[in-house]
Amino acid sequence: MESFDLDADGTYRRVVTGWRWSVKMNRICRDLLWLALVSLVGPWNLIAVCQGQVSDAAPAGVVVADQTVAAPIVIAHRGASGYVPEHTTEAAVLAHSMGADYIEQDVVLSKDGIPVVLHDLTLNDVSDVAKVFPERVREDGRWYVMDLTLEELRRLNLTERRSENRAWKQAGTRFPLELGRFRIATLAEHLELIAGLNKSLGRTAGVYVEVKDPARHRAAGLDSSAEILKVLTAAGYDSAAAPVFVQCFDQAEVRRLRMELKCRLPLIWLTAKMPDEAVVREVSGFCDGLGVTLNLVVSSVTAAGRPVITSLVETAHRHGLQVHAWTLRADALPEGVKEVDLMLEWLTVDGGVDGIFSDQPDVVVGWRNRRLAADGKGNPFRLLNAGDKQSEATGDSSVKTPSQPAKSQN
Repeated sequence: MESFDLDADGTYRRVVTGWRWSVKMNRICRDLLWLALVSLVGPWNLIAVCQGQVSDAAPAGVVVADQTVAAPIVIAHRGASGYVPEHTTEAAVLAHSMGADYIEQDVVLSKDGIPVVLHDLTLNDVSDVAKVFPERVREDGRWYVMDLTLEELRRLNLTERRSENRAWKQAGTRFPLELGRFRIATLAEHLELIAGLNKSLGRTAGVYVEVKDPARHRAAGLDSSAEILKVLTAAGYDSAAAPVFVQCFDQAEVRRLRMELKCRLPLIWLTAKMPDEAVVREVSGFCDGLGVTLNLVVSSVTAAGRPVITSLVETAHRHGLQVHAWTLRADALPEGVKEVDLMLEWLTVDGGVDGIFSDQPDVVVGWRNRRLAADGKGNPFRLLNAGDKQSEATGDSSVKTPSQPAKSQN
């Protein structure tokens, strides 16, 4: 795990720790110092802190330490939302049992300021709110989460998503709308559930929390970021070593989380538009990674069935940022992609992403495990910041060249 930490004197530092991350300090520390550190404490649970110069975007003392990723993490998008209604506790339980490394929680606030796990600010597309509270509709024809108290929200039944501000390809093809009773749960309840599953199943799944539309909350007199951090802290997610990411589309809010709210947790800036290198350099001063759409990594597929890989991951890695791509849906693959395994190969081995969001986490976990087991020479995945040393690190020079179209592995 990698994040910023705050010393007692107010100085920030970037910290890398945890079972999934190792550290390459080739840009900051001499090889001899690195070898000495490894010999003393081993490659795991190493906290690497180096002093250095940073951009004006970061407070004095923030430093960037290079890190490598052993294998791409699998993030259950809104839980195992390809199988049961999104963001329900049932979706979280299923995602955990499928082996997801992280389970996502999009968070909005209720009228009484309670963080609840829902993707939208409105309730039209995922609940029976029109039936239960017909009189609470706004002039725009929508029902808003922040107009209902937690007690009122608990009276609603959650369903499979019917639309998402556009035609929803999966409408009517997943969990039947007329079946089941699913309830809205708070962020605190989701965190408690995952902690219990971590204990009972003997496996740690992290949480991946999104601050949804903080500006709209602020306009309603609600500080969603502050309330979310309170809940995370109370649940024990209060250090760089905690298995958690916090994400947001609002770049200014990500900066505020780090600088004003003193968030020590790994921060991800979400974007659906290709950032230029100047923007990547700027955000590297206060966040830990980018969350991007699939097409910002694999922009298209040629007529010959080959991927067109962008330079985004390479640029992000050069500035010490992870890249997590969203959202891989096995039942709605991007145009020109015929097999989910092939898209996974392009995103990871060719594209070099460090994590993948998926509605079907079991599909990605299964593919990753098969891919690792099948590679007899070492890790087949591109390492964060490995650059031209990738073939040396993996023992496989083929990873520099986009994969050939291949049949899906069984």
